Amino acid sequence: MNSAPPTEHKPPTESNGAHTTEPVPTPTYPAGAAPAKQARNPLHGITLEAMVVALADYFGWDELGRQIPIRCFQIDPSVGSSLKFLRKTPWAREKVESLYLFMLRERKRNA
Repeated sequence: MNSAPPTEHKPPTESNGAHTTEPVPTPTYPAGAAPAKQARNPLHGITLEAMVVALADYFGWDELGRQIPIRCFQIDPSVGSSLKFLRKTPWAREKVESLYLFMLRERKRNA
């Protein structure tokens, strides 16, 4: 067995050999501009609530429940119950996002 005394843990500091770096500044963007990696993402900045409200307005709850057959759209539907379920269920949220993108394309096509 190793009978060496336990060593005291010290947080890294410049005096015990740790390297220090300058803090990285957070990038700022002009008003209305998005970072390049999100520039072409139509879902960027759209809340889940805005998607559900837009889909319910566009399709109505009955059709929304047929398009995405989940109980929160079919039985006593509301925005609140839908958000609660969709935030906990990634596969359902993906379906809502996909239908929202479809709705955006349809609106653009029919405009």
